[in-house]
Amino acid sequence: MWAPQTGSIDVATSAGAALACTALTQFVHSRRALNRADDGTVLKATVPISPRAQSTSFKALWLVSGSIVCASCLRAEYDVLQYFPALTPILLAIQIHQGSERAAPSNSNPRWCVYISDTVSGTSAVALFAILSLTDWDYRKAFLSLIYLAAYLIIYVALTPRAPQGSRIPRLDIDSAIGPLSSFTASILGFILAVETIVSGLPAINLGYTLLSAFAKSLSWFFTIQTARLTSWHIAPAIGTFAIISTLDPFKQTSSFQAASHVAASVVSLGQVIHALPRQERGRLALWTFSLFAIIPYAANLHAIRTAESIVRETARSGNHPVEKLIGEARTDFHHLLQKQSQNYTAAETEYRRRYGIEPPAGFEAWYDFAVSHQSPIIDDYDTIYASVSPFWKRSGVEIARIMVEVQDALDSELWLCQFTSENAKTHCTHPYRVFDRHTGSMFESLLANLPGVIPDVKFLVNHLDEPRVLIPPGSRRNNPPSSHAQVALADMSRQSTWDAITKFCDSNPQDEFSRDRYNAKTPSLQFVAHPASDKDLCQHPQNRNTHGLFMSPTSFRLIEGLVPVLSTGSPSTMGDILFPSPAYMESEFQYDATNDIEWDRKRSTLYWAGSNTGAYASDNQWRQYHRQRFVAVAQNLERRTHYYLREVAGAITSVKSSFLNTRLFDVSFTRIFQCQWKYCRDQSSYFNIKSWADKDEAFRFQLVFDMDGNGISGRYYKLLASRSAPLKQTLLREWHDERLVPWVHYIPVSQSMDELPELVLYLTSTDSGQKRAMEIAEQGREWFSKAFREVDRTIYVYRLLLELARLQDPAREAIK
Repeated sequence: MWAPQTGSIDVATSAGAALACTALTQFVHSRRALNRADDGTVLKATVPISPRAQSTSFKALWLVSGSIVCASCLRAEYDVLQYFPALTPILLAIQIHQGSERAAPSNSNPRWCVYISDTVSGTSAVALFAILSLTDWDYRKAFLSLIYLAAYLIIYVALTPRAPQGSRIPRLDIDSAIGPLSSFTASILGFILAVETIVSGLPAINLGYTLLSAFAKSLSWFFTIQTARLTSWHIAPAIGTFAIISTLDPFKQTSSFQAASHVAASVVSLGQVIHALPRQERGRLALWTFSLFAIIPYAANLHAIRTAESIVRETARSGNHPVEKLIGEARTDFHHLLQKQSQNYTAAETEYRRRYGIEPPAGFEAWYDFAVSHQSPIIDDYDTIYASVSPFWKRSGVEIARIMVEVQDALDSELWLCQFTSENAKTHCTHPYRVFDRHTGSMFESLLANLPGVIPDVKFLVNHLDEPRVLIPPGSRRNNPPSSHAQVALADMSRQSTWDAITKFCDSNPQDEFSRDRYNAKTPSLQFVAHPASDKDLCQHPQNRNTHGLFMSPTSFRLIEGLVPVLSTGSPSTMGDILFPSPAYMESEFQYDATNDIEWDRKRSTLYWAGSNTGAYASDNQWRQYHRQRFVAVAQNLERRTHYYLREVAGAITSVKSSFLNTRLFDVSFTRIFQCQWKYCRDQSSYFNIKSWADKDEAFRFQLVFDMDGNGISGRYYKLLASRSAPLKQTLLREWHDERLVPWVHYIPVSQSMDELPELVLYLTSTDSGQKRAMEIAEQGREWFSKAFREVDRTIYVYRLLLELARLQDPAREAIK
């Protein structure tokens, strides 16, 4: 088979070499830094150029060059790679349209073999199957792909000259075609390389990959040309389709069905290539061995999954998994939270004095009666309000009122000044130039509509941006030595590093009681979050400097340094924004609808997340370290990094390293790429597996749902808490509700590093005890949400906050030195 015939390579050998070299080229490119597919060199050498091209118009020649460039772009950009398989039926249709001679299939070939290799309908069916497999059966994306290619086919056929009636154009003769068009071909190839450089960007510098890729690509060109001239030129994209699908890594597929469909599609594409060869060729059937390119990795992946599940189940049976201990301790904490709440007003007043060392604000008793009458489960735990407001007692009421007006009038302050009127319980917000206040005023009116004449008139500043705003200088907190704080500095730090600015006072601020390591459950090299307040403390975790987009390159960041009371929806531990419920939680998109939810047993035992890449602005290659990009890269197993898993060895739980990740347990993807310069948007689109669209309630189909920061807090969190799914939460931002949510009871906390995520998801989805605990957390979070996160609970919080703000800006109040 492998010996040349009469001085030339036989077609079966040529096809085998073309399959091998093209697959190797695809394999090398798919594992490069940006995970891009091959750049289309197969099509560059296989677009039809016939001897009659010399008499063809110059317009037709440039049409050919345009086809080559189009194919190059398809192969250079991974997010449009699904278009490529449809080039086989397109080129076949064009060949038939031109009247080109077809090799007569052998009558002894099975009818289905002839159908998939020699007819437009058969090759189209194979292409459709391949496209659906490449898009993970995303029908919307596949449909758009077919619409695009149908338009391309119509234009191409309309502009390509048809052969005269009765004439027959011989099959593609590369030798005779390239000779008279050598200069034109050379100019086209140069043009393609230029376009390809623009589209693909400069490759990652890796000498080994570069040399291997160049060698494989050269051989791919040569053998594909040889195969095309001995058969028919539409076989070339069929070879490319096989190379694309057979080299897709099964360790990165999100479902068993997707991985199996890739194997099936690669085998069918291979069959298309094989049965396009003359039947009399020796060794033709031996080409079926190339199916092992897809089958062997698939089998290895199945074996790895079964082994991992078996080991984690053995570890779970011992009952010593750290998650079990964390859940037990958390339930005790939650029980204490409920038991310690004051049972009458006298007790509540006494507890307020004990906690904060001052008298409650005017109107506190009416607030208590309102909270009790609405069955609020939380009476005393409002330390978030105290921690937010108390630094501003260093300014007098008159100073507070003056500084709010001055800062709001400053250039590009991006602050709303809101006035709550007691008489009619109305809130009116103004901005120097904006009109839409992002529902801030309507939210306050909705929450406080039934409280006219109860809360004093009060003004407050509200942050318009998603990102936090206020950095409070040292010495501004109670019990610290007083310092000069008369000056207020405003700085625009958008799209630049903010870490040094927002952590510069770490050494000046004492750590709180939650800083102690005893709150974290550890095993060697693996740690689960037990107390989120400690995990969010930036001063304790300097490594977070390069793990979150807010600290690396926020889309917008207008820092206010000084004692300025500003309400924000979330802020990191080092900043002093006053926290209030986000208006986003009241938007229809983020409302929970029980009719769209399903019972636990009907949900997929998988972790789900889909969304945009918000969280930072990408103007360089640091986007790989932004929090959302890191999460999606881990879940899609794009880097095959080392993970830690727990194993029981000699009765003790320890951690082991492994590069394995069961991607079947993760359904995670971006649905939109933006907030980036063009080059880095394109790089991210090429790097990640992008979904075309996701239903807003798709998360309800999964047992585990992930939630994380975007530019600011996530508006979908309440929706997930209210659902029958168990939420996993990763955040470095504090919110108003933090003290009323207990980790491992109402939700599952995830660290910023996500080192524990593979073991955590494996345990919760693949063991009986993990499934039970996940279901319990889903039920407890749902029940608690209905008791502590009602609209009236947000009213109770805002009511108490405005009482504190009214006291803060009381003109008669003196500064506390």
